Amino acid sequence: MGTRTGANDARPGEQPIRHLARDHVEQSVRRALLTGRFIPGKAVTLRGLALELGVSPMPVREVIQRLAAENALNVRPNGRVQVPEMTRARFDEILKGRLLLEPELAVMALGNLSRADARDLERLDLAIDASIASGDAEDYMRQNYQFHFHIYGASGSEVLLPLTESLWLQFAPYMRTVYGRVGTANLIDWHKEAIRAIRDQDAPALAEAIAADIREGMGIIGRNGLVDA
Repeated sequence: MGTRTGANDARPGEQPIRHLARDHVEQSVRRALLTGRFIPGKAVTLRGLALELGVSPMPVREVIQRLAAENALNVRPNGRVQVPEMTRARFDEILKGRLLLEPELAVMALGNLSRADARDLERLDLAIDASIASGDAEDYMRQNYQFHFHIYGASGSEVLLPLTESLWLQFAPYMRTVYGRVGTANLIDWHKEAIRAIRDQDAPALAEAIAADIREGMGIIGRNGLVDA
């Protein structure tokens, strides 16, 4: 009797390739959300994303479904994909979540952050200043994310860290849109206060700097017509 091959039986090497494709898509789409390349109000197609990433539609569909479950993307009945609308209730909840999670993560991380980390953060902050001066919005978004998650990643949290990244995926496209409209040159640089607190190992000062940075950054979204009533 011949051997039957089931639909789920992958040929040698096929499964690792499939995982690599999905990982590539996931990293690329998350990075696109975090740097604001998904524009609020503008829909894209699964097929278009697959072509752009050089993969089949299957791993794109899997990743988009996962991100839809995180409320980072919406999938319409016609298969088009876009950033969810930002309602006032949703905005307020994201702000509240960030204020609960991020100062706590920073305090959890503090004992694992050294003077070398403070120097790395200082370099990132200088890169952020340079991106503001040059008007490079995408670079600003990327460096700002790296600054915050350099701190949060030192917490070693397996629960709060993924929750925080999920919140960043939801507000980042709106932050990028605001940056394109009004810039961030007039914002207070709370990053420097955070770096000082890390050097001093001052937990209350670090928590306050992170919270103030969140309020300042989210405030420009709330003030610039991107939040629906």
